[in-house]
Amino acid sequence: MRRLLVSLTLCAAITSPARADVIGDVGQHLDKVGTQLGQVGTALWGFLGSSAPETGVVTPVEVTPAVRIARSVAAMQTDTLDVAATDLRLPAAPQVAEPPRPSWEKGNKFLYCVEYARSLSGLNIFGDAKHWWERAKNLYARVAHPAEEAVIVFSGSSRLTRGHLAVVSHVVSPREIRVEQANWLNRGEIDRATPVLDVSANNDWSKVRVWDMPSGQFGTRIYAISGFILKPAQRMARND
Repeated sequence: MRRLLVSLTLCAAITSPARADVIGDVGQHLDKVGTQLGQVGTALWGFLGSSAPETGVVTPVEVTPAVRIARSVAAMQTDTLDVAATDLRLPAAPQVAEPPRPSWEKGNKFLYCVEYARSLSGLNIFGDAKHWWERAKNLYARVAHPAEEAVIVFSGSSRLTRGHLAVVSHVVSPREIRVEQANWLNRGEIDRATPVLDVSANNDWSKVRVWDMPSGQFGTRIYAISGFILKPAQRMARND
C-alpha cells in the first residue's frame, strides 16, 4: 500500500513540477498514513496470534494460526459426532437357525421307540414306554417342560397301549419342540425332526399333538404326557 502511494506521489511530481511544495506536504501526510497502517496491521496480527511478516507479503487469513486452531476444534467436534453416531448403532440381531424339516427313513431293521430312545439318550431304563416315568424316579432328573436331548414320555392310552418315547432334538418355542422317534406309524421307521405341539391350557406340556407325516400337518389326536426325563449329563449340569 505504501509503495502504491509513493508511486502516485512521484507521478504527480513529474506531471506538475511547479507544485513541489504541495506535493511535499502530501508526501509527509502519506508517510504518516503508511505508519498508521503498519501499526494497525501489527495489532491485527497480534490479535490473530501471530506476528507481522518480515517480507512484506501478507499471509492469507485462512492459514493463520488462529484459523488453524479453529479448524482443529471443528474437526474434533465432527469426530466426536461421528463416534457418537457409531455408538448409537444397534447391534445386528442374531440369526436363529431354522430347525430341519420333518422327514422319515427306513432303518436297517424294524425299530421300536424304546430301543431307539435308549440308544439316543443313554438312559438305562427298560420295559414298556409308559413305565419309564416311574422307573426313572430316583435314577434320573424328571422335569415338566422340554429340554434338548431329554426323553419325552407319552402316557399309555387306548391308541398307545404301551405308551411312547421320543427324544427332544430342538426346542422351537415354549409351545413347540422337535423330536427324534421310531415306530410312530407302527412301521418300524425313524422319524426325524417331528414337530410336537403343546395344547395344554396352562402350557404345562401335559397334552400334545404330534405332526402327521403322511398329511404334512398336525394330527387331530391329543396325547397325554407324563413328563421329560433328563439324560445323566443334564442332571449333573443342573446339580452344579
